[in-house]
Amino acid sequence: MRALVTGAGGFVGHYLCAYLLDHTNWEILGTVYPAPADQHQTHPRLRRVWADLRDAPGVLALLDDFEPDVLFHLAAQSFVPSSFADPWDTLENNIRSQLNILEAVRKRERAVRVVVIGSNEEYGSPRQDELPITEQSPIAPNNPYAVSKVAQDFLGLQYFLSYGVDVVRLRPFNHTGPGQSPRFVVPAFASQITRVEAGLQEPVLKVGNLDVERDFTDVRDVVRAYYLAARHAAAGEVYNVAAGHPQSVHGLLGMLLSFSSAAIEVVVDPERYRPADAPVAWGSADKLYRCTGWKPEIPFAQTLQDTLVYWRQQVGAQAA
Repeated sequence: MRALVTGAGGFVGHYLCAYLLDHTNWEILGTVYPAPADQHQTHPRLRRVWADLRDAPGVLALLDDFEPDVLFHLAAQSFVPSSFADPWDTLENNIRSQLNILEAVRKRERAVRVVVIGSNEEYGSPRQDELPITEQSPIAPNNPYAVSKVAQDFLGLQYFLSYGVDVVRLRPFNHTGPGQSPRFVVPAFASQITRVEAGLQEPVLKVGNLDVERDFTDVRDVVRAYYLAARHAAAGEVYNVAAGHPQSVHGLLGMLLSFSSAAIEVVVDPERYRPADAPVAWGSADKLYRCTGWKPEIPFAQTLQDTLVYWRQQVGAQAA
């Protein structure tokens, strides 16, 4: 088996490649953009190549050269605030790349299973009586990133219906863990806490909207879901990837602070608020469970502790 992982240099892509190396004997090609500073190949079954997925001929050549059996399309502009700042950049990156991949698969005679990664952001701001969110919940995107993910999702469906492309669509809810960019909520808190501990930052933690609840899953559980979906999910179908319960941002901040002995003042920063934000969003992954047996295994407290340990290592290296 050969697996092509786009966005292999990103947060989730890194974990997915590691999971596939540990649990399969597959050969893996991972695309990265921009080109990595370190070109060293760390595993004999993993090769990383630079690729601009907005380049249609380049994508077709990539598939012709590697001939994957399964393609995990993770590469995307995934930061919601950036999508508000430059909507077209997000739309162009995410939609054009998805379209080029599907077109390249359609034009080739060899069958490829394509795992399309959408987002719970496609569902927008559900009402209380619409929770938990299921795959039948209304699509109501309320930010440009979500619109791009709806387009990716529905392009996958369209290519399945029109051309019979073997597409599986996934809608992961919030996921986090060690190595995630501090632009996102859990590492944003963890990195600030560890900087305070190291004496690199005043004992003040700047936060955005704490009065929201989200469905968080450890990234290590999420990539396992991606693998199981690639192996067992039905072509053309869509599946939520979710923990199945809400976690308050205020509560997770309190948990992170409880793991530190530092005295830290929490200050709300209005600049960190989104123009549109759902008060509560959590989903059901029952459909994925029925199909694959997947459910999260890593407790959220462990995810937070592991993330804090990661940032202590990063900040310690910086301080040294």
